[in-house]
Order: sequence, then structure tokens, then C-alpha cells
Amino acid sequence: MAESNAVVGVYNSHVDAEASIKELQKSGFDMKKLSIVGKDYHTEEHVVGYYNTGDRMRLWGKQGAFWGGLWGFVFGSGLFFIPGIGPLVVLGPLVGWIVGALEGAVVVGGLSALGAGLYSIGIPKDSIVQYEAALKSDKFLVIAHGTPVEVARAKGILETTGAVEIGAHEGLAATA
Repeated sequence: MAESNAVVGVYNSHVDAEASIKELQKSGFDMKKLSIVGKDYHTEEHVVGYYNTGDRMRLWGKQGAFWGGLWGFVFGSGLFFIPGIGPLVVLGPLVGWIVGALEGAVVVGGLSALGAGLYSIGIPKDSIVQYEAALKSDKFLVIAHGTPVEVARAKGILETTGAVEIGAHEGLAATA
């Protein structure tokens, strides 16, 4: 099993989430170890899932300026429709974890695809339920992962950026 360390910041608005990402970038945090999750309100397309690990995403929805602005900071993107939550835009390595969970059929215990992706990096089910509830309430998640030192540094930065909730998760990943 691989060791997994992550910190998750929950933000009330995309403005607050974006400010936290800019602070992490200014501090020198590796942007390849950062994921952002939030609702996309462009539902006319009825997208079930779209992901791209290349260099850009084509559909941004009503918050296009926000998502497009973040694109320069992180790598990988996805648009997923999660039953009970709705359409979510996911940027960063979490896209791969969600896709891996779906392809590997590790969606367990009633978890959504998002929940399975979070669970696969060692985030416990009770925290996943809280994060999914936050997304249902139109909040945004900023997830930093890495070594214990990197995650501790990211947590310290997130604590200064107006997060309404911060959760640190350390230990073994649920799947290797």
C-alpha cells in the first residue's frame, strides 16, 4: 500500500478557493500535487463524464472565468455528473484517482465516483460524506497531497486563507 497524505480545505466561494491556490503557488507548493473540486452549473449538455489529462478543457460552464483562470495553475481536468451532487469540475490529480476508481471498479460502500477517488488516496468515509455535503452546498474543495512535510506546509497556508473547514488526512492509502 502506498502512503498518502492530504489536506482538504473547504471554501464558501470560488474567489476564496482561488485565493488559496494563489497562496500555495506563491509559497512554491508543487501545483501537480493540488486538486480543486466545485460545481459546474452548465447542465444543458447533460454530461456524464469528461476528463482530459492534456493541456486544456473545452467546456467551462457559467463559471468559465474562474475555471479557466485556474487552468494555468494545475494539470488535468474533468467534468463529472455525480448523482446527488450534480455536475462537478475537477482539476488536478484527483481526476486520475476518480477515473482509476471507476475503471478499477473500486466504487465501494455506496460511495460516489468522487468519494471512491478520495477514498483511494486514504480519505476516510466520514470525511468524504462531509466533503460531498459541502459540494452539494455549492462550496469548493482545495486538496493538497504529498509528503507529510509538504502537507503540513500546505495546511499552514490554507489556515490563513479563509477556509471554513480544513481536514488533514495521513496514513496508508486505501488502494495501492
